[in-house]
Amino acid sequence: MNHAQWKTRRTRKLLGETVEESPAYIEAGYALALGQAVYDRRTELGLSQTELARRADMTQPQISHIEGGDSVPTLPLLTRLAKAMDASLTIDLDGDTSAFVFTARGTRAPHGAPEDGHSPAA
Repeated sequence: MNHAQWKTRRTRKLLGETVEESPAYIEAGYALALGQAVYDRRTELGLSQTELARRADMTQPQISHIEGGDSVPTLPLLTRLAKAMDASLTIDLDGDTSAFVFTARGTRAPHGAPEDGHSPAA
């Protein structure tokens, strides 16, 4: 394919063309979305990366890597981050889109989920 025939992914999607996305591309999108959510909550709280790292028992470079979309944290690490930012974490992975939202504790959790992040006892 020469340069004149190349179209961006976005343009191809807008034209209704099928766009195949590699697993690596999708994973990178998740990492970037999570990094943005961490950055948004951290700055909302007025915390530096260093202070968030201290609260989460991490290093500042680890926080920087997460915010930059350079790493995919484990579930235990996400739990520590949420606790360090006094928030609940909601993750919505829906095919083409993903959403990571840190919600301040004490506010209503989305979609009727319990505020404490735990399922009700059966």
